[in-house]
Amino acid sequence: MAERGRRTVRDLRRGNRARVVQRLYFDGPLSRQELGSATGLSSGSISNVVAELASEGLLEEAGVVDSDGGRPRTLLRVAADGGLLIGIDIGETRVRVELFDLSLTELARTERLLAQHGYDVERIVSHVRSGVADVLRDAGADPGRLLGIGIGVPGIIERDGPDGAVVHGQTIGWSAVPFEKLLREGFEIPPEVPLFIDNGAKTLGQAEMWFGGGRGAGTAAIALIGSGVGASVIHGSSLVEESRRSSALEWGHTTVQMGGRRCRCGSIGCLEAYAGAEAMRERWYEAGGPLPDDADDETALAALLEAAFPGPDGPPPDPVAVSLLDHTAECLGAAVADLINLFLPERILLGGWAGLLIGPHLLPAIRRHAEAYSLKHPSARTSIELGELGPDAVTVGAATLPLAAFLARGGSRPRVPAPAGPVEPGVLATPHRWRRTPAPDASA
Repeated sequence: MAERGRRTVRDLRRGNRARVVQRLYFDGPLSRQELGSATGLSSGSISNVVAELASEGLLEEAGVVDSDGGRPRTLLRVAADGGLLIGIDIGETRVRVELFDLSLTELARTERLLAQHGYDVERIVSHVRSGVADVLRDAGADPGRLLGIGIGVPGIIERDGPDGAVVHGQTIGWSAVPFEKLLREGFEIPPEVPLFIDNGAKTLGQAEMWFGGGRGAGTAAIALIGSGVGASVIHGSSLVEESRRSSALEWGHTTVQMGGRRCRCGSIGCLEAYAGAEAMRERWYEAGGPLPDDADDETALAALLEAAFPGPDGPPPDPVAVSLLDHTAECLGAAVADLINLFLPERILLGGWAGLLIGPHLLPAIRRHAEAYSLKHPSARTSIELGELGPDAVTVGAATLPLAAFLARGGSRPRVPAPAGPVEPGVLATPHRWRRTPAPDASA
């Protein structure tokens, strides 16, 4: 047992690399002296690690600063062009594929609409493969520089079998789909490039937690409201804890109405049957709302909101639209109360394209109903806000999955085929286009 627990020189070297890379990524640019103080490593260890990382093209100089009476100090940062990441969002209406550099600056993107064909597995696999090829081609990027591909999908993910990630998506008709195996077959990327497949609500939660509305919260629940409804909960006050203890919830399939509407999952009274954009479109159409038969969810929801909230120069509010949205707000408030009572979060964030669309109009009512349906003590400690990262948050969050693993390895590239699985203790990164915030325990 003692032999198995002994750390090798290689382990120590990898740990030192990880501490330096993670600290520079979150807090850089920093001088060598500042790195020593921040990581607790000796000046000799810092010099060795910095020289090694720089020789691999992962670090670059970022100017100099004056020191107190000594020579100017050179600042270091993680090189944005040190690798490439791909994030993919398999949403309800489209497959979105984005290529990023290490700073999470977007280099290329493409989308494939799903409206006509839904969630046909072969078509989704084809969209992912061709989308990856398109963004690499459009950016003139070398596939050999890919550090990994992150994919957010609807449903429950299992990773115990020999075929990698298997997806159970009851609402989209996927039953034990060996998604990772299907993607690997015919994928024109190097075999050592790892795939990280996870629930889309969870990738949204990771994105919001690290560089969105969840920053600084010990526990947060993040809702993804689109055509369907999902959520994730992230616990813990340190990077390691949060990477281990985040979980996706089938929140859309909690019951908000006994004997209620039939949900697309087959059950009755689910939150998704009332608060999902698809359900709101159907409910308004059934109530006589002025919609063409072929209106998609996004068009219908925008029209519903316009009817209920026409603005000061518009016609009077449509009472049917107002009543429908009032009931939607109550259903969401009751379901948010469940999150409060079950998980005691400091924050709850409403995101997803539909959540961000209805949020500005319904948030006060959602808060009011959540307070009425939840216990007073935890409710008083929970803030309910909108997500900050917009409709691209799932894609960006998906890209953080391979990025987190890369930083946890100390910036080492993957060398052998790696099955998708839970991210090892590490960090999530802050994209260049959003404000950096130092993360707790970044040297863990």
